[in-house]
Amino acid sequence: MAGHASALEQLNASGSFDGELLFDEPMARHTTYRIGGPAACFAVANDLSSLTSALRLCQAEGIPWVLVGKGSNLLVADEGFPGAVIVLGRDFRLCRFDEESGIMSVGAGCLLAYAVMSAYHASRAGLEFAVGTPGTVGGALRMNAGTRDVWLGSRVASVTTFSVRDGLVKRPGTDLSWGYRTSSFAADEVILECELATESADPFYVHGKMEALLAKRRRTQPLSQPSCDSVVKNPEGSSAGLLIDRAELKGFAIGGAQVSETHANFIVNTGCATAADVRAVMDQVQRTVLDRFGVQLEPEVRFLGFAE
Repeated sequence: MAGHASALEQLNASGSFDGELLFDEPMARHTTYRIGGPAACFAVANDLSSLTSALRLCQAEGIPWVLVGKGSNLLVADEGFPGAVIVLGRDFRLCRFDEESGIMSVGAGCLLAYAVMSAYHASRAGLEFAVGTPGTVGGALRMNAGTRDVWLGSRVASVTTFSVRDGLVKRPGTDLSWGYRTSSFAADEVILECELATESADPFYVHGKMEALLAKRRRTQPLSQPSCDSVVKNPEGSSAGLLIDRAELKGFAIGGAQVSETHANFIVNTGCATAADVRAVMDQVQRTVLDRFGVQLEPEVRFLGFAE
């Protein structure tokens, strides 16, 4: 990676990059798990020019790269990631509301929680289902955050993306495929901004729904311990947490990683967990549920830096 690091260091030294370039940056500082070895480069791009420069350099130099948000569904290997981890900065964190159309324009780097609260303060409904959901709007779009009944993709009027291959592209939300915890964005496609449709609503009604959802979240999820939210997807017609609970795996631990006693679809960092610990617990959970119930649980967490 010496040549790769040199190319990125040259970009940093050129003075043309608006943002921050950090080298050998521990990813434990950038994930909600508080786990992860160093990224060869950690880049925060504040504007479109800097983002596209970094992406084009990575392609030209053969540097592996990945775009991340707040690291809320990310498990980074203990050995780290031998490439560039890119984060959207200042210009991608804006949130604007058009009263006439009811459309919210939201940058992909904006916190989803901030977008939800902005809609509430504008007396708009449609996003309250996502209250308390960690991470950024871009990450929520890529994974189509929500449930089988209500999801973010259903609110998307348009999405603007960038790729080195296609450049800037703006598409209606209906041109994309949205499924349970999935979307049709290409792997090399960076989500920059979206327009979300909302409806006028009584703010007291919206507030009541949000408070009820937050209360349920506090009651049923281990919010006081580092985790990545749900680790596996709910299988069709069932609940992953219920299957894991029925397999008597609550409290099962390897090293510092443990299946939560509060919610079985959470693997928490009890204080000293490594990425290998979390992966080992997850593997055991998947094996046990498959053996007991014949159900293959599919990971929801993203893995970074692990051997295939």
